Amino acid sequence: MAIFDRFNKNEGSEMSFIDHLEVLRGTIVRSLGAILITTLVIFIYRDWVMDNVIMGPIYPDFITYRAFCNLSHYLHLGDSLCMPPVKVTLQSTTFGGQFLSSISMSFVGGIIVAFPFVFWQVWSFVKPALKEKELKNTKFMIFFVSFFFFLGAAFGFFVLGPFTFNFLASFQLGTKGTITTIPTFADYLDNLTNLILGCGIAFEMPVIVFLLTKIGLITPKFLTTTRKYAVVVILIVAAFITPSPDWYSQTIVFIPLYTLFEFSILVSKWAHKSVKQADEEWD
Repeated sequence: MAIFDRFNKNEGSEMSFIDHLEVLRGTIVRSLGAILITTLVIFIYRDWVMDNVIMGPIYPDFITYRAFCNLSHYLHLGDSLCMPPVKVTLQSTTFGGQFLSSISMSFVGGIIVAFPFVFWQVWSFVKPALKEKELKNTKFMIFFVSFFFFLGAAFGFFVLGPFTFNFLASFQLGTKGTITTIPTFADYLDNLTNLILGCGIAFEMPVIVFLLTKIGLITPKFLTTTRKYAVVVILIVAAFITPSPDWYSQTIVFIPLYTLFEFSILVSKWAHKSVKQADEEWD
């Protein structure tokens, strides 16, 4: 109820509990409507999306394979960064498998495409409950949240996707090659979805750090003192998801993740400074 009281205070008008529920209902309906529309559009063009987007990371001519191989040759590293094309044949084991997968593909794609609008709706609902002091420096919140989400989604699709599928498809248990990997399309789609959405959420780190710093839960000093532990964790993650043990491949994954952490420290310092200035002005 406290958040509703703050809505009343900030809007300067009395709103009942039912009125707030109506506003929330409108936010949910508009968000679901945007997701539904984008889902339908993707479903209509599902064949194009399937051929040009979904299957990209396992196509031999995918841009990532060519880009990393060209980069390897440019840096005079030979074929260290050249990944062999993924050799898998996806299958569907049920009559409705492809149809259900197309719906799942369209729905996830709809969520990703409609993300900025959905967040705008959520932010518009929450914003009136915030104090003027809390709203300071949040002018471009929608842009930054959307930017880092799409940046992370792109990283998951263009970098982690090819690395992950290349490693998993070529991984062999035993020395006689008696086990053949024949994944289903649903399994492939689930893994791709987890990579894209997982990275999209993970890349929200600067925004989360900004908000946590603004409310006083973390400080730049805390992030700085934990830097050495963060480096170890990021190295472990990079070593786990890269297909080969050489340091070239691990560095490709380590650099953007560590850069994101360092950028979060800068964001925290900026947020912490603005909080101190606001407190001084308030006093």
